[in-house]
Amino acid sequence: MIVRSRSPLRLGLAGGGTDISPYCDTYGGSVLNATINMYANCTIELVPDEQGITFIAQDIQQQFHTPLASHIPLSGELMLHKAVYNRIVRDYNDNQPIAMKVYTFSDAPPGCGLGSSSTMVVTILSAYKELLKLPLSEYDVAKMAYEIERIDCGFSGGKQDQYATTFGGFNYMEFYECDRVIVNPLRIRDSIINELESQMILYFTGVSRSSAKIIDEQIKGTKVPNSSSLDAMHQVKRLSYAMKECLLKSDIDGMSTLFKEAWLAKKGMSSSISTASIDDLEDRVLSAGAKSMKITGAGGGGFIMLFVDPIHRLTVEKTLKALDGRIQPFHFTQQGTQSWTV
Repeated sequence: MIVRSRSPLRLGLAGGGTDISPYCDTYGGSVLNATINMYANCTIELVPDEQGITFIAQDIQQQFHTPLASHIPLSGELMLHKAVYNRIVRDYNDNQPIAMKVYTFSDAPPGCGLGSSSTMVVTILSAYKELLKLPLSEYDVAKMAYEIERIDCGFSGGKQDQYATTFGGFNYMEFYECDRVIVNPLRIRDSIINELESQMILYFTGVSRSSAKIIDEQIKGTKVPNSSSLDAMHQVKRLSYAMKECLLKSDIDGMSTLFKEAWLAKKGMSSSISTASIDDLEDRVLSAGAKSMKITGAGGGGFIMLFVDPIHRLTVEKTLKALDGRIQPFHFTQQGTQSWTV
């Protein structure tokens, strides 16, 4: 038996960082995001018991094998793969081990700012859901993915990525204490999506980074009353409301202007969010005709979103092509995680 799954990566349009505890527990967080046609992919193949358990992450060229076991220690490489297996076997297979080969690959590298690690957890979970015919809702899958990544593995981060890839499309998300999450799907007209795609450029800086340090700095700043970091976080949240309103009203110029404000506020959350090379890139693209730019994700590298009038698009793209990264073509997608049996 073979099952496959794929889950879309996301762009963080506004509010990123306010989904991280303890900020969202104390003040409430809100995030506007949208999924795109870049995916994390998984294939699970059942094998005879004597072949044991094998995880193969094809994109990062890592592999793990163990004889049949109901629990795999969470150490070394491919911790996320191991943690998902452990949770599924414990909670949904009566602690009975499963002989299998799990193949995964992502269209974007880890640490790129598109939520690739969380998306990979969701897509592996989605494959197990199909394999075992588990009656799990979108909220169930996203919450479990969050617990696996943040609690079982102890990795720093927020909550938006797991919910974005599970639900898919344009979503306005609210985050509260006790891990309460409300996902508000937005109905965006095709004409608005077309205009957004015509005005946005997605650019990979070529630098992948660990988000843990930046996130830990944000958490530290959140705990200091009246700190500049906390004020910046409040501003980021306020801008998510305004960005949602512009999107729903097809005010793309308004979104572009808010991007400027959001980028300034985001940089105020941590000194590690921007770098000298990112500042130089910003100067170059704005001089070439871009209206605004902002990093998607924690910062420090990864992907950058730019707003540009289509009349100036080729000029901005020419400027970007002279740098070390690459332009990433994309389209918005309305579907979340999907799984099927071959």
